[in-house]
Amino acid sequence: MAGCSCGGDRETNLIYACSGAANTGLLADQVMRTLNRDKVGSSTCLAAMGADLSGFLQSARNATRNIVLDGCKVSCGKKIFEKNGIPFQHCIMTDFDVEKGRTAITGDLIETVAERIAGLVKV
Repeated sequence: MAGCSCGGDRETNLIYACSGAANTGLLADQVMRTLNRDKVGSSTCLAAMGADLSGFLQSARNATRNIVLDGCKVSCGKKIFEKNGIPFQHCIMTDFDVEKGRTAITGDLIETVAERIAGLVKV
């Protein structure tokens, strides 16, 4: 029933982040944690998806939205979701004026990118 507060219509946004060795992986990870804190969605494990762990794959299939935050254009997260045929929204940190290997990852940058991504999440 529309407007029911019993939880039956509750949306589930799951957020996955690259945590690669570059500054852009660090940014993706920290943005994911910020979006989790701000209740845009719940953080979950991209590595578990890559390892084909059935519980994580099923959770992704059942989610309202899967938000994949890749650090760079290599797009490992995107490839994991495509391989498994699971729908997702995709954001790449270098698309937010962040240069791989050069841009300092600051608290202000993390907050700015998180706000921009939160605005992109289809509600």
